[in-house]
Amino acid sequence: MDYLKEIFSIANNKFLAKELSLIKSDVSERCICASLKPFIEHEIQKKLKYQNYYVDVEYNRNAGHVKTIINDKEEIIKITCDLIVHSRGENENDDNLIALEMKKSYRAQKEKDADRNRLIALTKSTSTNEIWSYDGKTFPEHVCGYSLGVYYEFDILNEIIMIEYYINGKLVEKFHKRFLNIKK
Repeated sequence: MDYLKEIFSIANNKFLAKELSLIKSDVSERCICASLKPFIEHEIQKKLKYQNYYVDVEYNRNAGHVKTIINDKEEIIKITCDLIVHSRGENENDDNLIALEMKKSYRAQKEKDADRNRLIALTKSTSTNEIWSYDGKTFPEHVCGYSLGVYYEFDILNEIIMIEYYINGKLVEKFHKRFLNIKK
């Protein structure tokens, strides 16, 4: 997953160098995700093995149906990720690469926790029977198996961006970037 973290990091650094003023202006999360999208697309397309992947904002489909996950209480939850990198079902063996959830720091803690829990569920392995169908080939009813989950929170007042990486349903890395340290 280090290669996906590297792809995201490079894209994010280029995005921040060019679009930091957008974040500072307090536009919607959706607008910021849409502005981040082309930077990720550019980095993904550089890698031959990912040239047939897509970067989508607010994508909510899974095999033609609304995407769902199963939360820790075994409840089925409809989801729409802020931004995802995936093959749109064209590569059954490695369909889902990156799921990103973005939040402003002043949003309610409950919303932030819901995004983090969504990333935990989305990055769970597809090898468990509870998620994949019994034949091991049919797409699961509930979405999972993203290689990397990214929680992205920006604090305009303190000029900090906090990034968390999730792999296999677990938080594996957390760090902060100060606006002052962003190279233009």
